[in-house]
Amino acid sequence: MFSDPAQNVAAFGLTEGMRVADFGTGSGAYALPMAERVGSTGRVYAIDIQNELLSRLDKLAREHRRGNIEIIWGNVEKQGGSKIGNQIIDLVLIANTLFQSDAKSTLALEAKRILVPKGRVVIIDWQDSYGGLGPPAELVVKPEQAKKIFEQAGFKHQTDFPPGTHHYGMILNKE
Repeated sequence: MFSDPAQNVAAFGLTEGMRVADFGTGSGAYALPMAERVGSTGRVYAIDIQNELLSRLDKLAREHRRGNIEIIWGNVEKQGGSKIGNQIIDLVLIANTLFQSDAKSTLALEAKRILVPKGRVVIIDWQDSYGGLGPPAELVVKPEQAKKIFEQAGFKHQTDFPPGTHHYGMILNKE
């Protein structure tokens, strides 16, 4: 089974009023259930570099009456590229994005920059290539590698969770 975004979001500990950034939001599979969890007083910043995916998400957000999703065209692989201010986000989600990044350390530092003190980053990514079902084998970022990248950026591993049979999930806190 692939990841179930709505089920996985339940593991994030989101509450009404939280501010969440979805790095590499794509079609918004996680943005929509996170928007529901943070409620009308919360905000989801859906960030991606692909305008066509952001347009699709914007349409879906309107259809689902999720006015708390803010669409941002940005490059999270650059410092300041998320276009979000310093220390205003409670949780950053990086789902199926780390394996695509050419600047993993910078991405981790961008997450740290926008997170409030003790804010959390959630990482969900492919465990393996699975014979081409997932990303090419040389792009897979193993859990130990992801943990090391984020610990070097100033995060502390909090817990792991099972997001689906082909993926790993972990939550780290900003120190």
